[in-house]
Amino acid sequence: MRSRALDASPARPSRRRGLRRLLGAAGVIALALGAAACAGPRGTAGDAGHSTLTVFAAASLTDVFEQVNADFEADHPGVRVVMTNAGSSDLVTQIDQGAPADVLATADERTMARAQELGLTAEDPRPFATNTLTIAVAPGNPRGITSLADLTDPDLAVVRCAAPVPCGAVADEVLADAGIPLVAVSEENSVTDVLGKVTSGQADAGLVYATDVARSGGAAEAVTIPGAAAHATVYPIAVTDRAEDPELAAAYREAVLGPEGRAALGDAGFGPP
Repeated sequence: MRSRALDASPARPSRRRGLRRLLGAAGVIALALGAAACAGPRGTAGDAGHSTLTVFAAASLTDVFEQVNADFEADHPGVRVVMTNAGSSDLVTQIDQGAPADVLATADERTMARAQELGLTAEDPRPFATNTLTIAVAPGNPRGITSLADLTDPDLAVVRCAAPVPCGAVADEVLADAGIPLVAVSEENSVTDVLGKVTSGQADAGLVYATDVARSGGAAEAVTIPGAAAHATVYPIAVTDRAEDPELAAAYREAVLGPEGRAALGDAGFGPP
């Protein structure tokens, strides 16, 4: 049995072992600090080179927001804008399920209102653009489509957006106003998918936004729908409740609402709110 005196005096580690532990701890700290410096906080405006702003934007905003993003990055050195584009309702669902997003821009006010009801926005949304529905056809309009009524021809393959998607909701309004009972061969989850069906030859016509035909690069042609302007969709934008840097997110919102943003939207065929 060990004596009480020995129990009271634990053996001291050797100097070599103590030095080795000290150096090991210092190495771990150095690695941790280095990793933190490399990663940087997402969305922190003050740390140049380490800021990422995540923007969720409706599919119809893809091209024009790429220009807005480039201008914003040029005006905010060290900030990188990462954009996710999809149908507006899908974007809201993704955010509600935990996807990181600093800014949300939808293709209609109804979908943004849903985001508000779910508590996903940190402020009242701001309208920044409008868009109108049109009929997209192949270049030269080979099927001779001139009106919504023509789309009821059973020999035509017509596509549109599903009703939950903003472009689908607008299509419902326009068709109801015109008294046209359209039967589509498919209903897509984004306006980009509808246009893709037309430009790929899978469909003879599709109901899309005027700006989508404008950005098709000649791959599609527009047939104007009389009265569509009365059902123009309004695009709102808002900072989300989970924005890493609310000030940076608000600066992006203001860039969209400001002169450069308005000019880019106008050039892309969007109307003022």
